[in-house]
Amino acid sequence: MSELFDAELAETARRIEALLFAAAEPLSVVDLARRLPEESEVAAALGALQVRYQGRGVELVSVAGRWRFQTAEDLAWLMTEEREEPRRLSKAAQETLAIVAYHQPVTRAEIEAVRGVQASRGTLDVLLELGLVKMRGRRRTPGRPVTFGTTDRFLEHYGLATLADLPGMAEMKAAGLLSIDLPAGFNLPDPSTSDPDEDPLYLEDAPEFVSDFVGAEE
Repeated sequence: MSELFDAELAETARRIEALLFAAAEPLSVVDLARRLPEESEVAAALGALQVRYQGRGVELVSVAGRWRFQTAEDLAWLMTEEREEPRRLSKAAQETLAIVAYHQPVTRAEIEAVRGVQASRGTLDVLLELGLVKMRGRRRTPGRPVTFGTTDRFLEHYGLATLADLPGMAEMKAAGLLSIDLPAGFNLPDPSTSDPDEDPLYLEDAPEFVSDFVGAEE
């Protein structure tokens, strides 16, 4: 122990150490003096403590005129944790993804027709960015609109071996996702079947940006 620590100074430093470790926020010299015996050498004890903790994992530092113990700067990386935060899909994105999954290949205009509302330009962008949806072809209709379908990542994310493993009408009824009183002749589309009215989207046919085709369909 440094020669600065005589018996009285050592005891003052010990008390300050206890106060700073227990404090919820940094303490000033006045704050410390208020809790210590009147003749306590607060400034000297703080200086001695600062020397004592110098170079250790925890150091005594003065911030805006107040004192606190903090992790040494060169060890801050030990306290850093990197983790991926799951990105929650909006209700619109979930509905759009479900429509793409069951109706694929499907165009943006067809998605809007099923949902009954205009599709937000950013909704498809989000699904494309997350890799859950992809551009898969062009419909053999005027304007040659781009069609969308799900990806292998979609299957992996939802734990499906194939698109044929998507919940059927009976399962969706049991889960309360479909009304019991469905109109006669109602059927869920079979996404595993191919669409003869669709041409594959070749690389040279792909738009340079997502915004090139989103919103371009009539």
